[in-house]
Amino acid sequence: MYSGCCRGAFHTSGPGKTEAESACKFPFILYDALTPPKCRRNQRNDVCEQVCSVIVKVLSSAVVGIDSFPVDVEVDISRGLPQFSTVGLPDTAVKESRDRIKAAMKNSGYPFPENRVTVNLAPADIRKEGTGFDLPIALGILAAEGLVERDRLRDFLVTGELSLDGRVKGVQGVLPSAFMARAQKLGGLIVPAENAGEAALVQGLEVIPVGFLSDLVDFLNGAKEIPAVTGGAEAACGSARAYPVDFSEIQGQQQARRAMEVAAAGGHNILLTGPPGSGKTMLAQRIPTILPELSFEEALETTKIYSVAGLLDRREAIVATRPFRAPHHTVSDAGLVGGGHTPKPGEISLAHNGVLFLDELPEFKRNVLEVLRQPLEDGQVTITRSVITATFPSRFMLVAAMNPCPCGYLADARKTCRCSSQQVRQYRSKVSGPLLDRIDIHVEVPSLPYRELAGSGRGESSAAVRGRVQTARAIQQRRFSGGPAGLNARMTGRQLKEFCPVGEESRELLEMAVDRLGLSARAYTRVLKVARTIADLEGEATIGPGHVAEAIQYRALDRSVV
Repeated sequence: MYSGCCRGAFHTSGPGKTEAESACKFPFILYDALTPPKCRRNQRNDVCEQVCSVIVKVLSSAVVGIDSFPVDVEVDISRGLPQFSTVGLPDTAVKESRDRIKAAMKNSGYPFPENRVTVNLAPADIRKEGTGFDLPIALGILAAEGLVERDRLRDFLVTGELSLDGRVKGVQGVLPSAFMARAQKLGGLIVPAENAGEAALVQGLEVIPVGFLSDLVDFLNGAKEIPAVTGGAEAACGSARAYPVDFSEIQGQQQARRAMEVAAAGGHNILLTGPPGSGKTMLAQRIPTILPELSFEEALETTKIYSVAGLLDRREAIVATRPFRAPHHTVSDAGLVGGGHTPKPGEISLAHNGVLFLDELPEFKRNVLEVLRQPLEDGQVTITRSVITATFPSRFMLVAAMNPCPCGYLADARKTCRCSSQQVRQYRSKVSGPLLDRIDIHVEVPSLPYRELAGSGRGESSAAVRGRVQTARAIQQRRFSGGPAGLNARMTGRQLKEFCPVGEESRELLEMAVDRLGLSARAYTRVLKVARTIADLEGEATIGPGHVAEAIQYRALDRSVV
């Protein structure tokens, strides 16, 4: 729509007489969007009503957490000295769009208005970040200048970055925007060509991929056809993925391999303790190969996180394999859980539906490790800032590794430990008791003798182990009827009482373990959950003494150091 008044306009009020109006004497008048501005004489007052302001609205989006919300990009072109201003809490990248848009329009063959241009990003109480507003602002200016059909803009959500030559470049967070566009029942989504595959994951949404600003203008004016991309990519998750590593490459370490299988079957957190070079990292890197394939829903949720973080591989539109994140021990707490002025996902969210591997656990800063406690319990992390609160999912399997002592050779059969009891206790105390309680399985990974290292035999493949893991998880899915628990590791207290009854012999074993190892109430429940998973792997409906005994053996760090 056009809107305007006679402020500052020159009028001819009589033959040969001209006057300049210094103030607006007439109310704002709205004209049809397709009617060009013109000077029209009021039939009753014999005065001129000049349209001198043009306002165009283009729908775009901004991301908070992993969800998107609509942003109205309002462009106003009015009389005045040439000026370009952006309001609505824009960040630096949004403010700099002015120069990119000017150059892109000029190099695409379109004039930039020599008037006052005001851009409002509504709602104005939420900070706008990123370069995705370049394209909707440019379209708003072109529409206000009459170079783009305004009616076509109502049907689309627009996002994209402009380069100086008019090329449309990819942006972050397109997948959440696609879900939002479908929820708003829009006709389609205009995105950069490199983001088209990502946006097309959303069923029932027409995606228009654009490579150049000029192509988009021609499309909106009906002068050019751009084939829409539709459909979903459910097939991308249906087939098994090839991994560069396999469980069969691990020599020996039968107890650790078994513990890994139990952890994968029930979604349990696991801590590997052993001397340097015993194979802890090798074991951890192969856990994703024995986990079930991602479902389409899990893949979409994981892809949304990677899209928001700007880590999505645009050659493959969807994250089809379970993530494996291994941050260095120098990572900050914000890098681990997420943060920033506008919160972005951290490593624990990037590991959602996959594995978070923390090597050399005691080397991480104490405050960094402590922030893991709440996400491990709740499966999500909420980050609050002064103007915004964002929640990111963080249901991951924690795999940690550490040496048994500072020198690394405590209880090693081949090398002598040089550490005192006090040094060992101080080293282990870097990992707090509350955090250890949240790790279901503690397993020792000893150094291997030459005979096992040089052995020619190969262990079970990842495919064989994954088959048993999938069978055990299918049992859990039936048990919880698709509820929020889903896995034994996530059982609530009520579910624990319902699904983990134990006999008298098992109860005596648990009592002895609690008394001798000093297990906390949380550690006690972890033992029961692990025992339930062991029973599921063996196809047993009830938890037996053997299952409880094995679960107790997986609490190595609860034993005395000396």
